[in-house]
Amino acid sequence: MWIVRLALSRPYTFVVMAIVILLVGPLTILRTPADIFPNIDIPVVAVIWSYGGLSAEELSNRITSSYERALTTTVNDIEHIESQTIRGTAIVKVFFQPAVKIEMAIAQVTAISQSLLRAFPQGTNPPFILAYNASTVPILQLGLSGARLSEQQLFDIGGNFLRTQLATVQGASIPQPFGGKQPQIMVDLDPAALQAKGLSPLDVVTAIGAQNLILPAGTAKFGAFEHDIDLNASPKAVDELNDLPIKTVGRTPIYIRDVAHVRNGFPPQTNIVRVNGQRASLLSVQKSGNASPSTSSIASRTCFPASCRACRTRPI
Repeated sequence: MWIVRLALSRPYTFVVMAIVILLVGPLTILRTPADIFPNIDIPVVAVIWSYGGLSAEELSNRITSSYERALTTTVNDIEHIESQTIRGTAIVKVFFQPAVKIEMAIAQVTAISQSLLRAFPQGTNPPFILAYNASTVPILQLGLSGARLSEQQLFDIGGNFLRTQLATVQGASIPQPFGGKQPQIMVDLDPAALQAKGLSPLDVVTAIGAQNLILPAGTAKFGAFEHDIDLNASPKAVDELNDLPIKTVGRTPIYIRDVAHVRNGFPPQTNIVRVNGQRASLLSVQKSGNASPSTSSIASRTCFPASCRACRTRPI
């Protein structure tokens, strides 16, 4: 064979090549990244629009359709566009050509999104724009449960304490927990009382917005000391919102508590998680980027002591 004749005619060349392979081989093996989920570089940008309470049909006609048409005229190298609209949320995925720089694509999508924000219905929130990665998959799921903890407390522990500890793990991405109840100030209206007082829900919203303000007042100097000025423009407790006046009829003021009740509650729950038949919360840890986080590095960042000063919770 020709390769045998070549090796016999140039023995030193093949000896050098064998030595190079012997030296470079182990270095290549050590430097080769090992990943169960290899990185898939697909140039996709996802844009998430949100408008609470708007139906899927209205959101699709007023935001999604207009946004898709604007993208095709202002953003370069689009391969195709996919969108999904549900109640209150519209997700638009922009797929680009393989050679596109994702940084430039995000800049163009962000620019047109901010420009169209003024043309959309009043109250539309600015979109959440992120680079979509097909290799971002869940690698670990943490179930949070406790016999003495409510769903609201479990959601708070997972979202405000565990996520902050796991966020420092390289290559780990932690979204909001599933299940549980997200804390939110709720105003429960009494339609019969509103009708009897001649008020509308908008009057209640206007009264709360006008009397719950964050106003910086600066400081004041008294002699050799400088003191912060705190205005009484925002209630310090949730129950104090019930004592805000809406309007005055004659000499009788009408308060929030007369037509509604303000409480520390939660919005309607859209997903439920159970652990051993008991209501719980689920925290999903996802792989992000080229890194490959291990379960040991994730477990080392979490703590559940009996009296942890960092999270101040009981063991789960």
